Amino acid sequence: MTLAETRPPETDFAAARRAMIDSQLRTSGVNDAFVLERMIAVPREDHVPDSARRVAYMDRAIAFDDGGHIAAPLFYGAMLNEARPVADDGVLVVDGGSGYLPALLEPLVALVKTVTPEGAQGTLRGTYSLILVDGAVEVFPATLTRRLAEGGRIVTGLIENGVTRLAAGRAAGNGIGWLRLAEMGIPRLPIFDAPKRWSF
Repeated sequence: MTLAETRPPETDFAAARRAMIDSQLRTSGVNDAFVLERMIAVPREDHVPDSARRVAYMDRAIAFDDGGHIAAPLFYGAMLNEARPVADDGVLVVDGGSGYLPALLEPLVALVKTVTPEGAQGTLRGTYSLILVDGAVEVFPATLTRRLAEGGRIVTGLIENGVTRLAAGRAAGNGIGWLRLAEMGIPRLPIFDAPKRWSF
């Protein structure tokens, strides 16, 4: 037996992307052409650690050693479907650590500004017509609320009673009015957890 015969077969990533579209997105109601075009164009395997490349297209999140993540494909497909980015959008992305969501967005919009979850709690400048959070939050930070332009929209994961859901928001008074959408597995962003309260 030769070394070539014992080497595991190379992954056909193009086939894996097509299978992701057909078996994960379309079957869950994500069928908009612009979403499917972007998700077949951007190689997920380039946004995961080398050790996870073979499982880049599985239908669940992949955690990184540094605390970052890439969520399941359905999360990104459903997020883009709900956000409906347009050519003149200025988008603020709170990135989960993979860079995948900004890569999906860049050809669709005028501007993509990417910040880390920690950076989202710091000093941010400017306003954005669309804010996307690559993960689930218990408390949506005021620093991001202030960056939403008039008439702008937000798409994020929300955590309520331990359940994660995709949610869309718009400015309402001094806060955000939320529309809860599909329940799905979304990686938690612990930095946006609600403060713990003492109980007796």
